[in-house]
Amino acid sequence: MSKNVHVVPNDGGWNVRVEGSKRSKSYSTQGEAIRAGRKIARTNHADHIVHGRNGRIRQRDSYGRDPFPPRG
Repeated sequence: MSKNVHVVPNDGGWNVRVEGSKRSKSYSTQGEAIRAGRKIARTNHADHIVHGRNGRIRQRDSYGRDPFPPRG
């Protein structure tokens, strides 16, 4: 799986949602949701995208398998 993991606001709480999945997990604080989302993204070598209360992306981290050293 290499689908992005999103942390998004939802009715006063925060959801962690994996792209392509209809399910999401709810958390009461953004910090809890960020920690859970980061763990999922690391495990699945995916991007972790955190949205602010306004829905705009405020942070993005990649845990994919980037070649090191970079080619080219």
